[in-house]
Amino acid sequence: MSDHSIKTPLLPNQETQQQETNLHKTLERFQLYLTVLGFDQSSVLRFGVSWVTFLVIGVAFPVAILSLHANCSTYCLYEIEGFELVIVVSHASLAAVALLCLSHNLRKYGVRGFLFVDQCNGHVERFSKEYVQKISESIRLFVLWVLPCLALKIGLESIRIIYMHRASWWKSFGILAALTFSWAYLNFIYLSSCLVFHLVCNLQIIHFDDYGRLLEAETDVLVSIEEHDRLRHDLSKISHRFRIYLLLVFAVVTSSQFAMLFQVTEISSKVTFINGGDFAVSSIAQVVGLILCLNAAAKISHRAQGVAGIATRCHALASCGSDDESHARLNNRLINDGCSESDLEAMNYISLHNSTQLDSYLSSYLRRQAFVMYLENNPGGITLYGWTVDRSLMNTIFFIELSLVLFVLGRTTVFTYQSLP
Repeated sequence: MSDHSIKTPLLPNQETQQQETNLHKTLERFQLYLTVLGFDQSSVLRFGVSWVTFLVIGVAFPVAILSLHANCSTYCLYEIEGFELVIVVSHASLAAVALLCLSHNLRKYGVRGFLFVDQCNGHVERFSKEYVQKISESIRLFVLWVLPCLALKIGLESIRIIYMHRASWWKSFGILAALTFSWAYLNFIYLSSCLVFHLVCNLQIIHFDDYGRLLEAETDVLVSIEEHDRLRHDLSKISHRFRIYLLLVFAVVTSSQFAMLFQVTEISSKVTFINGGDFAVSSIAQVVGLILCLNAAAKISHRAQGVAGIATRCHALASCGSDDESHARLNNRLINDGCSESDLEAMNYISLHNSTQLDSYLSSYLRRQAFVMYLENNPGGITLYGWTVDRSLMNTIFFIELSLVLFVLGRTTVFTYQSLP
């Protein structure tokens, strides 16, 4: 066997250094991707290039094409309805919100500080492999959501060109490429910002999983409280950095959906896939980003709230374990023993020993009980001005949105019915 076929195992320090190197390379690639989309606005030049590109590709291109379509006597490719402009405005607004919020945080904290992968206590050395895995999973999730939406958009524009072609094929192909590129650019910015929030929450799940293992192994309550305070502090900083972003995204998506719903239900012509397909594709892309944000926030909130359950389980196991059994056996022995002089001396000694052990046991029990009560009253999670983003809040949002949709449908269908001859 040749010497080249034998692989020398890496030492622990070498393996740690290799994992840190992999994490550094992964973060560099992730930062390059954000820079290409314009999130890196750390200098005046990058700030200008980012916003000029956004205004040209995301605003000027689609508005110019819509203006061209408005004059159908000169050139007409689509039967444009009123909600086409609403779609452009909603996509541009979401992309602008993403650029504003994420570029500010990246400029202030950097990629490592923004993702919370530069923490103390040896977290980088311990969790480098998990960090790389979570980043890779988030990128795969982004591709999984983006590619179907992009395929639907390309298919929609292709069908429009085939069935509504009234000009040269070169012009039609140019408009197809311009619309698709503009749409993809805006949605990549918006969905990438949702991906970043989703990634930040997923990276915190690593820390909470490690904290659960700490609760099962650590007997010092003060150490557990200090670590929990650090985790709650990190979640508080995440909530503070993303609360404006989440509120603006929710407001823009909701308002654009209702504006498009008004337009679709009030137009006089028949809504088909040709003239209304862009509404469906755009709605899917916007709702996907909102689902990514809400899912990530609810997941980390429930993970933080589940810590109290783990602590309660450890407290129950410690309280009902060998200590109780030993105390019961010791008390039974005292009761069943005789009353001879030697036994009384032994009884006095054992009672003194039992009292000391019982005090220690009660002290440990009370500390664990206080820790459980502390966790139950300080659950943590992603909050929006005091509102914890969990399943209860998501159910409330769902029923509010459903009520608004039914209200809009009721108003528009009634008005449409009354306007009929």
